[in-house]
Amino acid sequence: MIQIPNEIIFLILLLGIGLLSKNQSIVIAVAILLVIRLSHLGDRIFPLLDKHGMNIGIIMITIAVLVPIAKGKIQLQDLIESFKSSYGIIAIISGMIVALFAANGIQLLEKTPQITIALVLGTIFAVVFLKGIPVGPLIGAGIAVTLIKIFEWLKYFFD
Repeated sequence: MIQIPNEIIFLILLLGIGLLSKNQSIVIAVAILLVIRLSHLGDRIFPLLDKHGMNIGIIMITIAVLVPIAKGKIQLQDLIESFKSSYGIIAIISGMIVALFAANGIQLLEKTPQITIALVLGTIFAVVFLKGIPVGPLIGAGIAVTLIKIFEWLKYFFD
């Protein structure tokens, strides 16, 4: 009898969820991971993805966000105008907050890697069932750190 490793079963389950929910990013990501795993290239590729994957993903997202600037659709004047509107100021502050959440998130993931499972599941649920975008683990970890600190502060204050 053929023994199928748990990680393959888990990936196939995620692939099925991605297909049922018609979520292209989950389907493509899981399919790539399955190909790597089943082709026995995982010993070489997974350590690289483990070490550099997050950074590569952030670079790709940053490139995608900066394309309108590179294409000339957003000019320097547009940046200046963003400082003059309340929505622009709110967007700038929001960007700063998200960047701080992500920075704290990286620290949490490095210190407590077991929380990654819960964050990944939360991200998958949000992507599959709520039409979210899977950039959540870093920001999710940052929000988790903030909430944990608030919880610890309240616990200390009220105990």
